[in-house]
Amino acid sequence: MKAVVATKQGASLQDIPTPEPGAGEILVRVHTAGLNRADLNTLRAGAGQPIGMEWSGTVAALGPGVSAFREGDRVMCSGKHAFAEYAVAEVGRAMLVPQNLDFRRAGSMMLALQTAHDAVVTHGSVQQGDIVLVHGAAAGVGLMAAKIARLRGAALVVGTSRNPQRREALLQHGMDLALDSSDPAWVEALLERTEGRGVDVIIDHVSGAGFNDLLKVAAIRGRIVNVGRLGGASGPFDFETHAFKRIRYTGVTFRTRSTEEVAVLTAAMAKDLSAELERGGLTLPLVDVLPALNDGDSHYWRSTSRAENV
Repeated sequence: MKAVVATKQGASLQDIPTPEPGAGEILVRVHTAGLNRADLNTLRAGAGQPIGMEWSGTVAALGPGVSAFREGDRVMCSGKHAFAEYAVAEVGRAMLVPQNLDFRRAGSMMLALQTAHDAVVTHGSVQQGDIVLVHGAAAGVGLMAAKIARLRGAALVVGTSRNPQRREALLQHGMDLALDSSDPAWVEALLERTEGRGVDVIIDHVSGAGFNDLLKVAAIRGRIVNVGRLGGASGPFDFETHAFKRIRYTGVTFRTRSTEEVAVLTAAMAKDLSAELERGGLTLPLVDVLPALNDGDSHYWRSTSRAENV
């Protein structure tokens, strides 16, 4: 089969063996694969493996013990080696594509759905009337986190971005307020907007040197979920404010989760969000949709959703 492989010279379209599904796995004929930031890191590493962490397509074969899917099912998946004609997924990383969702959008959403639901619902525990801040909101996971928070009944959803065009796009995609986190006045602006209450839930994609600003804007008994570290993996931490406000701070990643843990995460997401996906309420903007494999065939990849390009 054809696959886009990360080499020391860059991305290379190569012929490689078609994978076979093992126990608890499905083989999927890929229709659309999404390009994410982590894929660019894989590409730079040039390890000789296909890139791609999410895709949609049809089930071509079942591994031993698989009963949750059938051949021909339309599925959306996360995993490895998506930029290929066929990719293997663990059943716990796959779900049926809702009837009204097309392959192109389904291929760009799985990681955002899994990550954002885990952050907003499982760890953030967003409830009706909460005030939610998505710090570093202009990529796919940030946009999805805001949409899920709204679905959960958040009273106010705030996003941050350093880029003015991205901030404008955040407002266009349903956020109530978009703030410039590079402006020192953003903390006071948010506290003023919340009448001093602060923010109940913070979905943090930034971390780094400015982390203490999040402690400042957090409400008493607020929850901070650390999803990303785009601003750096370390920085100062105000232990006094953390303790005074009784803030719950949780870090999340897929890298240390077992197959069973990911399956539980995916099942919870699908249970909560499938109906809304069916209604079309959780779509992400597609920046580009380009042919990647087999000229004239139905295989595509899309660049990662970013609000500023909408």
